[in-house]
Amino acid sequence: MKKLLFLIFPILLLAKSFMISNIPLPKTYILNIDPYDCDEVCLQEYLDKGMIFSFLAHANTKLDNKKLDEARTMNIAILNLGAFNAGGKLKIALLLPYKKIGKYASSTINATFAYLMTKSNPFSLKSYRIESENIEDISNAVQKIQEDGFEYVIAPLTQKGVNSIIEANPAIHIYFPTVNKNDINTSSPYYVFGAIDYEQQSRLLLKRAVSPLIIFSDKSHIGKKLALYQEKEFLHPTITLEERVKENGVFGSFFNSSSATDTIANQEQVLKQDQKNVNKKVIKYFISRRTTNLEHYLKENEKIVNGSFFINTPIIKSGMIMSQLTLYDTNATNVLSTQINYDPLLLSMTQYIDREKMIVANSIIKNNSVLIETNSLLGNDIVYDWINYTTTIGVDYFYNQITGEDRDYDINITNNQMIYDIELLRPGRSKFLPLEEG
Repeated sequence: MKKLLFLIFPILLLAKSFMISNIPLPKTYILNIDPYDCDEVCLQEYLDKGMIFSFLAHANTKLDNKKLDEARTMNIAILNLGAFNAGGKLKIALLLPYKKIGKYASSTINATFAYLMTKSNPFSLKSYRIESENIEDISNAVQKIQEDGFEYVIAPLTQKGVNSIIEANPAIHIYFPTVNKNDINTSSPYYVFGAIDYEQQSRLLLKRAVSPLIIFSDKSHIGKKLALYQEKEFLHPTITLEERVKENGVFGSFFNSSSATDTIANQEQVLKQDQKNVNKKVIKYFISRRTTNLEHYLKENEKIVNGSFFINTPIIKSGMIMSQLTLYDTNATNVLSTQINYDPLLLSMTQYIDREKMIVANSIIKNNSVLIETNSLLGNDIVYDWINYTTTIGVDYFYNQITGEDRDYDINITNNQMIYDIELLRPGRSKFLPLEEG
């Protein structure tokens, strides 16, 4: 017996006591970003292929099929899945015309989800997919949203969809990250608009333009509209009251003893400006999606030499245009572009010589490192993608309205439109730089 105790004693010395921790296991949450519905056949295919998370993303409530529901219950237990709080105060819906907005049907969900995940409040987030943006589909979806108890909606719609919302006139708070209020006629206090203002960006860029101004646009409605605005603004610049006071000293003529002299001087300045505007020239080219060779527009065209080029085309087409501006020796004074070409792809797909005279307007200025990283984990970009960015701004605004907590983005709202600052950048060798930097 003594020998046995002697042998056990070293083991007792090395023994440790174990207690079950009272710290709960982490919960796993699955968000459904698939824009399509999934029936029982679809669910079974996910199971057969071992796509458990895709299965669970769609099987988020009790299923009528007993076999499928047992699989749902078992996997929820194994993965320790948590359920979004359906009865909490923080409830946000997404209205998604997935056929119209393509990839943004999932990326706007990700942007919304990423923001809410960084907050401590439990939340309910639900997406409502619509086939089209006609009044019937919009009205049915909005009615369902209201029946489900949602009062705040993120709606990445086109201008047509927003007009359908206005016609349906629901009394719920809706944020449109894709449309600017300048393009819509409504005075409803329920609707907030978040799209970046391309016209204000154009106006700021045109201050850098020289004559002739050559505008390249695609044949889309937005491309045509923007080109017409840029032509009008270049030929007849809008002068704000603040600019008039600063440049011409108009008010000084009313308070200065030499008011008559000042008035004459101001009139002479206006005449000179009018004469300068008369001498300005604008050339517009609307190019189709299939057009790749611009020789017809650029080669030995003396009308465009030493001019300013304004590019209103998507990034791939813009890269093609810029390379051919160099190829055909246009000697551009500068190349101007709005938010549409604030894209890191521009740095990799163009040579530096093609972009060294380029100026890009950008309104994605205020950033949050936590949200940038959270979005990145979901494969989402809020640094360069303006729709994901403006969606985040909208969720932040709603979060403030619902909870009363401070906003992460202190962006002004005027007449129910988000007002973004604008900075001018130049695409450097490896990144975008402030225009003033050498």
